[in-house]
Amino acid sequence: MEKEIPLLTAEEQRVLGTLIEKSRTTPDYYPMTVNALAAGCNQKTSRKPVVDFEEATVVEVLNSLKGQDLVATAIGGGSRVVKYKHNFLTLYQVSDAALAVLCALLLRGPQTPGELNTNSSRMHEFMSLESVQETLNTLMKSEKPFVKELTRQPGQKETRYIHLFGDARVRVDEQLAEEPARQQVDDLETRVKVLEMELVEVKETLERLMKELMG
Repeated sequence: MEKEIPLLTAEEQRVLGTLIEKSRTTPDYYPMTVNALAAGCNQKTSRKPVVDFEEATVVEVLNSLKGQDLVATAIGGGSRVVKYKHNFLTLYQVSDAALAVLCALLLRGPQTPGELNTNSSRMHEFMSLESVQETLNTLMKSEKPFVKELTRQPGQKETRYIHLFGDARVRVDEQLAEEPARQQVDDLETRVKVLEMELVEVKETLERLMKELMG
């Protein structure tokens, strides 16, 4: 039986995502030391937002992830330095394609299928955008959904998707709940501005008529 989807902090998402990414893109340097993991988390590219984690922060996050069985220490290899690896695939039975998509979402936040196709290419090569969409659909329709489709905002041409491994899903739910009320406020503000402009025009017209009558 698969583990429940946890609510991870932003720091936990970044550390877990970095471990997953490096396990696929730089296997020769995986499992990772705390120093290497901090550098991976703080990359200026392929990350959104860019962060500046100290090693102490990474250690604290690793201990939290270990308590959730998402991370384990790697033993052996003749090295005295403690190294870490993720246990994602032990806890969740997902395909390579799905893991690549989830990793990209963990490291970069909400994205469109096209963006996911580009940003996950070093971990998995999708044959087409349709195959990206198929992977997203599988992640959304699983017994425990991993991904959520965001409501398309005005001006957006494509739908974006977000992972459900963190407090971001709570913020998204709250945001979606607030949207109707916020739209009503925006509509009222627009109507007030229009009325104010009409009132100014009426005042100017009255002043002009009074001057004509007095003259």
